[in-house]
Amino acid sequence: MHPTSPLPRTALITGASSGIGRDLAHLFAADRYNVVLVARNGERLGELAGELESRHQISAVAVPIDLADPAAPEELSRLLEEQEIDIDVLVNNAGFGAHGAFARSDATEQMQMLQVNVVAVTHLTRLFLGPMIRRKRGRILNVASTAAFQPGPLMAVYYASKAYVLSFTEAIAAELQRSGVTVTALCPGPTQTEFHTRANIANTKLFQANTMTSMDVAKAGYAGLMKGKRIVIPGFKNRVMAASVRLAPRSLVTSIAKKLNSKR
Repeated sequence: MHPTSPLPRTALITGASSGIGRDLAHLFAADRYNVVLVARNGERLGELAGELESRHQISAVAVPIDLADPAAPEELSRLLEEQEIDIDVLVNNAGFGAHGAFARSDATEQMQMLQVNVVAVTHLTRLFLGPMIRRKRGRILNVASTAAFQPGPLMAVYYASKAYVLSFTEAIAAELQRSGVTVTALCPGPTQTEFHTRANIANTKLFQANTMTSMDVAKAGYAGLMKGKRIVIPGFKNRVMAASVRLAPRSLVTSIAKKLNSKR
């Protein structure tokens, strides 16, 4: 718990119904934050909200909403304004990927991926950042990926979307120095979540290598967020990889990424 922070405090977490988002919700609730839980699956959200309220005696609001809908961020903001809920911490965790050659990909799915991974992240940040600046306190956690550090053949749009999240986070973090608001990018490597099933990459070379648990990733992200770090890369191997791809020739980095994203 952080006794210097005013109570009550509220964290909004997107993609909260499973994986890293669900584990982050548990960490915030354990630290006595009220939570606003956002995801498409209303049944899962309701169960999680009830569990968190019962276990931690905090308030948990479940908001089933699809961030692939361009109107969703404004709708969410209006709902919270009507309920007079101020957001102290914004966690942009919702996101998804898809495997396959870009030219043969489903165009609608690719555009929805950009809407969720890029546009919604940007829109939600813009909506909730202003009040944080006015209060001179707040935290934002944007979940990127080690994919952000290189191009990703066979997952081209996903990798590019995470590169955007990382660049966006670093830039506004610099803008917000001495504002009382911090912005952190969490860049996990392969993680044991439902992501790889939806993206159809469970049998790629990348996901058959060592993976981290979602709770280990969530704990690293939470700790980095509370310390005001700009970038958090959980896991020693992931940190080495992120550093090495910045030094290696781009053609080599891209070739290796293609091999890792290929199915066995």
